[in-house]
Amino acid sequence: MLKRLTYPDGHRGWLATSHELVRQVLADPRFSARSDLRHMPVPGAPGNQAPAPPGMFNSMDPPEHTRYRRLLAGQFTVRRMRQLEQRVREISDEHLDAVARQSGPVDLVRAWAQPIPAQVICELLGVPYADRARFHGHALDLFRLDRTPEQTAAAYSAVHEFVRDLVAAKRAAPADDLLSGLTASDLTDEELVNIGFALLGAGLDTTANMLALGAFTALTHPGASEVLRAEPDRAIEELLRYHSVIPFTVRAALEDVELHGERITAGECVTLSLPEANRDPAHFADPDVLDLLRHAAGHVAFGHGVHQCLGQQLARVELRVALPALLTRFPALRLAIPAADVVMRADNLVRGVVELPVVCED
Repeated sequence: MLKRLTYPDGHRGWLATSHELVRQVLADPRFSARSDLRHMPVPGAPGNQAPAPPGMFNSMDPPEHTRYRRLLAGQFTVRRMRQLEQRVREISDEHLDAVARQSGPVDLVRAWAQPIPAQVICELLGVPYADRARFHGHALDLFRLDRTPEQTAAAYSAVHEFVRDLVAAKRAAPADDLLSGLTASDLTDEELVNIGFALLGAGLDTTANMLALGAFTALTHPGASEVLRAEPDRAIEELLRYHSVIPFTVRAALEDVELHGERITAGECVTLSLPEANRDPAHFADPDVLDLLRHAAGHVAFGHGVHQCLGQQLARVELRVALPALLTRFPALRLAIPAADVVMRADNLVRGVVELPVVCED
């Protein structure tokens, strides 16, 4: 479905909700991901801005985007993903041990869902062990829901300064990590810092919320825990489809485009609803039903086209390892409060739960 949408800043654009249209726009080079052309459909979100700074490839079009994408794709090797899978298992076990040592209800968001992807990002970027607690703290400050604009700016500066120091260290003494690998390219320090920041933004908050939502789902849907343990690959794809933690993405028409019988004028933005596309009955039977044995191929939780999430395989590894490990370690895991009292995130940029208090029993 395609219909007119008036954006908070007064821009007159469009909203696409069908699976077919969302994939069509995401794959069409006549629609731009550039930040300086973008209007946002929700109040308070960063909208029509200056051009993306060097390295912020997710807000660029080809050929600039292609250059960065190729360099990064060369770092997401099969060998590195295998190495990271083993580390995810170790990191998951460490945090489950910490959860087991706590008495009383435990907030799985803070104790498990957030620190696991934060530690994995540290592994990917090559953050020294001695600096990981500080990096983790800065990163979580960046995604806190109760932050003021001043706190957001301070967290943004702290993370940038941390990554800038990390880039300098990798240039001086390269190791076997993604940032070190990129220092061998022709990328500038500014580009490397912004790439590191982009990877942090893309891989921390989204995965943390999917982990928390996955655990919440397992605790509120009979039989879900058993399926997640027995068929994690298939179950994870359905969780990604069902929850769709990224609610939308936006593209701007670079020229007049005929779409679904409508004329999209050059400069007009199209907001693409990823959750609606993932629950389109024309593509998924009974789309509002969670079926962890469903073949959910074709979902757009990671986007589609040239901007499809670069780290999607790593996110899958984290979900596939950590969720079954949680449910295996604590087979009698249960919510500490009624499911109806679990507070969902109210912001419009990433879906999730604010807290997930549970009672952990072996």
